[in-house]
Amino acid sequence: MGSRKQIQAEKFKEAKKTLFYAKLNNCPTSPRKMRLVADMVRGVEVDKALQLLKFSGKEASGRIEKLLLSAISNWQVKNEGVRIEDSSLYIKQVTVDSGRQLKRIRPAPQGRAHRIRKRSNHVTLILASQEEEILENETK
Repeated sequence: MGSRKQIQAEKFKEAKKTLFYAKLNNCPTSPRKMRLVADMVRGVEVDKALQLLKFSGKEASGRIEKLLLSAISNWQVKNEGVRIEDSSLYIKQVTVDSGRQLKRIRPAPQGRAHRIRKRSNHVTLILASQEEEILENETK
């Protein structure tokens, strides 16, 4: 690895240490269905997002709620002694990427076969504090 690439990799690692995120890989839900729920909570404060997910009727909301709780616990590990209510956490970014597809065959009329694609996805949820965002914008 070249020195320039190595320096960039180290910078990326340092920046990643300040992020509070959680990942869910190979979730057996269609990415399209998961994106509907992800769009619902993107940019919303953590408390409000938890309420939205808890009372949503969609199946994917339970998975994202669990992922959000995991991201919150990751934040608590780094920020011991700080209350969540005081920190004004919000969901900075939610990405839903397509995962692997299981390809299955379903019998069709007249000896034919139709392909069934059972889709999965990868979800990444990143938290941020509004106070930290304001400080970063002032220093720039």
